[in-house]
Amino acid sequence: MTRFTVNGNPVKYELAPDTPLLWALRDASNLTGTKYGCGAGLCGACTVHVDGEPVRSCSVTIAELEGTFVTTIEGLSRDRSHPVQQAWLEKQVPQCGYCQSGMIMAAAALLRANPSPTREDVRAAITNLCRCGTYPRIEEAILRAAELARAG
Repeated sequence: MTRFTVNGNPVKYELAPDTPLLWALRDASNLTGTKYGCGAGLCGACTVHVDGEPVRSCSVTIAELEGTFVTTIEGLSRDRSHPVQQAWLEKQVPQCGYCQSGMIMAAAALLRANPSPTREDVRAAITNLCRCGTYPRIEEAILRAAELARAG
């Protein structure tokens, strides 16, 4: 049995210890905002925060997370008021939308670590893949989210 906190709620998973966090979240907790993309930790569609750091949930097992705090896209903001979510809508980032929850989680982690990123900082930090190629809108939204966060 593995225990940690997901979106502020204590959880106990009675799954095999080598179960990837992605599947525990999606299948056992019904938190389907975290997406399966590549299964190898390369695309970032499954990005969540573990103790505040961005983690590719397909590449970490639940056994490795004992006692940690996990935040998914559902826990980032209950009402979509997070500055990254606001900027995503304002800049009309999504096209197909599949990568968006992972992108938003990666962007939120970047802004927590660097509240005033440059365009180059964004390009270096956001390694998630977007199949639709909306990278220019993603960059604009992250820079706009930084402005919104600084404005309070």
